[in-house]
Amino acid sequence: MSAVFLDRDGVIVEEVDLLFRAEQLRLLPGAAAAIRRLNELKIKAIVVTNQAVVARGMVTEAGMNVIHERLRQMLAAENAILDQIYYCPYHENANLIEYRRFSHDRKPETGMLEKGAQEFGLELSRCFMVGDTTSDILAGRNAGCRTILVRTGHGGVDGKHPCVPDAIAKDLSAAVDIIVDQWGPAA
Repeated sequence: MSAVFLDRDGVIVEEVDLLFRAEQLRLLPGAAAAIRRLNELKIKAIVVTNQAVVARGMVTEAGMNVIHERLRQMLAAENAILDQIYYCPYHENANLIEYRRFSHDRKPETGMLEKGAQEFGLELSRCFMVGDTTSDILAGRNAGCRTILVRTGHGGVDGKHPCVPDAIAKDLSAAVDIIVDQWGPAA
């Protein structure tokens, strides 16, 4: 079984500085259709997202669940389904002590991708990581996934990590085209 791991902000929804309210969610053009295409091809669509806004005390984990439920509703309105959403609330410089720590889940670490592999019986070398930052691409590489950088959101110019994606796409829709056209629907 194959899957596409997706960063949330800048890939599925518009990048806003510190998204911490459901009202801030805006789907990027074509994102729901791209996820729907993955659904139709029986490819798992799994979100993996760092959420330091929890560590900063800007939103609770319950509030993050509200944001993610709203995202699911927005996608469902366009017949698109996310198979799972994993997020990392931890940060080494967190304002809230209970979230101040290193986490193997925080990208570029691979914990969230490994959780997805375990939960869904995935072979990570047959999966893809689609993101808009070097942390996303490095997490995918470190996990053994093929990687696609999208030019939406940060567009890979964050400069945090030296890494080269396997492919570059203008947006999520174009990334799904690459996955299907170059590597086949059963990636």
